[in-house]
Amino acid sequence: MRSKLSEPLSIDDMARFAMYSKFHFSREFHRITGISPKRFLSALRIQEAKRLLLTTGMTVTDISCTVGYSSVGTFSSRFTNSVGLPPSVYRQFGGYTTRIKVAKNEGDGESVRGLVVAPAVAELGLIFLGLFPTRVPEGRPISCAVLRTPGPFEMRNVPPGVWYLLGHSVPATAHEALTDGQPVHVGSLGPLEIGSRLGNRIVEFRLRGVHVLDPPVLMALQKVRSAAFENNLVGEAG
Repeated sequence: MRSKLSEPLSIDDMARFAMYSKFHFSREFHRITGISPKRFLSALRIQEAKRLLLTTGMTVTDISCTVGYSSVGTFSSRFTNSVGLPPSVYRQFGGYTTRIKVAKNEGDGESVRGLVVAPAVAELGLIFLGLFPTRVPEGRPISCAVLRTPGPFEMRNVPPGVWYLLGHSVPATAHEALTDGQPVHVGSLGPLEIGSRLGNRIVEFRLRGVHVLDPPVLMALQKVRSAAFENNLVGEAG
């Protein structure tokens, strides 16, 4: 997928390359990654578009073609929905957003509380945690928080539904949007079924080193993550 982002890859193409039947390949891919091959490919294309916007002078139209979109309008729409900013604004802001917007949450909900743990040798910056409807960290989380170090956390008023708790941390000296070659740490927990009668949820959330089958973080993150670390501050993003 990574070497053929500009090509119109189909499930048949990918399954043939893996020497699986289409249906067996799709099942195994989803079992291992938590999402479909098509969804994973789409996430890789948006991730590469983010990198090109920040590291090249290519136009948005050229970038959309490079990552496999025949329509710049479709590309811009999907980019905006996944990242939270239009491509041109993402480039203008240097890959950051001024504020992480959470999804609308009407009424009271449960609290999701727990403990973030990480390998003792992990090189961590601030830790972003978010609740999302799928295993891909994109769009607006239902709730999110930023921790300075591993430890306890709490997300309040989480509405009923099925959510995935996703985490992400890069070294304090790294750019949140340009993490190639950096010791990134991620975590995933879920599905978490939140219902009005289930009471508060307490979980253990483990961070580990990122690997090739982890879906990329698509939503734009706040520069405050780096700034807060430098200024010895702790804060919540939403």
